Amino acid sequence: MSQLTDVPGTAALAICESLLLALNDRKVLPEREIVGILSDAAAAHSNDTGEDGKAELHRAVALLINGILAGGNSVRRK
Repeated sequence: MSQLTDVPGTAALAICESLLLALNDRKVLPEREIVGILSDAAAAHSNDTGEDGKAELHRAVALLINGILAGGNSVRRK
């Protein structure tokens, strides 16, 4: 039997992506602002010093967010 890992984190990511899409679809936030939000989040993790002992986690989070940006998952690109 496989072990499920980080179900809350995966659920939170799915919810956030859906919220970003809805905010863009309803014209509450333009695409550039959503991209900016994601870029800021990635930069915060990329620039983290790792003093909390979680440098590997911060790098992985930055890579994931940058992958979302590259794939357009949270913005319906026109």
